[in-house]
Amino acid sequence: MKAIHLTCLLLLLTLSGWARADIEVLGLFKGAALLKVDGEQKLVKVGQRWKGVSLLSANSREALADVNGERMTLTVSTRIGTSFVKPDTRTVRIRKNTNRQYITRATINGRGTTVLVDTGANIVAMNANTARALGVDFEDAPRSSVSTASGVVGAWSVLLNSVDVGGITVPHVQASVIEGSFPEMVLLGVSYLQHVELQEKDGILVLTSKF
Repeated sequence: MKAIHLTCLLLLLTLSGWARADIEVLGLFKGAALLKVDGEQKLVKVGQRWKGVSLLSANSREALADVNGERMTLTVSTRIGTSFVKPDTRTVRIRKNTNRQYITRATINGRGTTVLVDTGANIVAMNANTARALGVDFEDAPRSSVSTASGVVGAWSVLLNSVDVGGITVPHVQASVIEGSFPEMVLLGVSYLQHVELQEKDGILVLTSKF
């Protein structure tokens, strides 16, 4: 187990509908975080929920957590003030094109690209050349295979730093990088879409942020 960061991060959160909770990060590990909530300490592992805090991911530098419904990144250098204000809900409207597709612009790992909204894709998917253009480091990632129109091809499983569509930003999004030229544009799959509300009406797809 890696040595913990001894520097403490104090998070004072005021959440609508919840009593104030004092949260300290006492240490960060690969797959776990040592938390102190309202005076009680516990080593919380990824996937566990304790005192309103769900740990989604963690390494020696930072942890991604859901705190009473609010997703946030916890590090030893970040400080959140005593009044946590829930961000305004963001809405993105995408008009269906002549091919009956919903295509829009997105920012992946800080770089712009065109994406096709695909509710049938479990995760965000892109071809290898697109991944390189977006600065996605995939060549040492876990390998798998996928079926395409050209047959079974190799693929890599990666975790994108962030995916942003019209200001709706989701961090740590699972994705697949596929050998060859398929798909021609990035498929915006469920690994991103699960974090937004979807509503389709009169040829317009509305994405609304959940957090």
